[in-house]
Amino acid sequence: MSLPPVPAAAAASPFLTRQFWLITAGAIAIFAGLRLLPTGTNLSHMDFRVDPRAGNAIEFCDPLNPQFIPVTAARSPVTLAIRSEAAPVAGREVRAVVTLKTGSGKPVEPADLLVTHTRRLHLLLVDPTLTDYQHVHPDPSGRPGEWRFAFTPRAAGTYRIFGDFTPAATGRGLYSSVDLEIAAGATAVAAGDAALGERVERDGFTYTLTSQPRPARANQPIDLQFAIARADGAAVPLEPVMGAFAHLVAFDEVRSGFAHLHPAEADLTRPPDARRPVLNFKLTIPRAGRYIVWAQINLGGTETFVPFALRVE
Repeated sequence: MSLPPVPAAAAASPFLTRQFWLITAGAIAIFAGLRLLPTGTNLSHMDFRVDPRAGNAIEFCDPLNPQFIPVTAARSPVTLAIRSEAAPVAGREVRAVVTLKTGSGKPVEPADLLVTHTRRLHLLLVDPTLTDYQHVHPDPSGRPGEWRFAFTPRAAGTYRIFGDFTPAATGRGLYSSVDLEIAAGATAVAAGDAALGERVERDGFTYTLTSQPRPARANQPIDLQFAIARADGAAVPLEPVMGAFAHLVAFDEVRSGFAHLHPAEADLTRPPDARRPVLNFKLTIPRAGRYIVWAQINLGGTETFVPFALRVE
């Protein structure tokens, strides 16, 4: 970048000369700062496509038609790798880094992802028995494609980690998965609910998840209704979590994939009934079997996870 010549008037006055160079230096600094600002994604729509000749692949998902996504049975256009700072042990905090790359090896960085439900990247972690489910949001590590997070596994075994994200180049949801082996801890870790159904009572609250039609049928739309009530009849302190009044996540027993659902009651300015909030969801599941549906809610500032069993025939 070449500097402009000093005007003759400025050359005749030391004050004007100093003022000229200060203004010029400021302009150069602003120009350099703007050049350093992120300019958006460097990835294109085709970076998130899988060659159709490669066989079964994950397609972009329509948020208006929520379905169960068979993540492990299909090839994703984004690979998900993980490493931990130390050997992961149940009952202890695990600090880990996930790396996102496109099929061609390009790192997936913050500018490449849209903010969906308040975050760019969602990780859904579930143990082999489906009794420990956690939802975490990694932060960029500063290295291309790397995202850091921490969680405390409650059980031993192979945890499956599903990545849920939306590329800026496509505006449609994508998924990927990776496994992390957790060793047994020296002390006992609290297990999840052993016998699951459509009703859970916990800490003075009653949670229910009912489905229509009954029984639920594979490859047919299922209406799910989630309700909360307090044993003492008082108001339920339901608050938004990640931009919704609740989230439902359904896993099959072999953890081949999941469905991430949001309620039809999307207007946060119109909360449901305070004494018995009811939220409605839609879901289509392709195969019969037993599914575990986890509800994630915010009760008075505390995030709560509640599991239910759903039988699909």
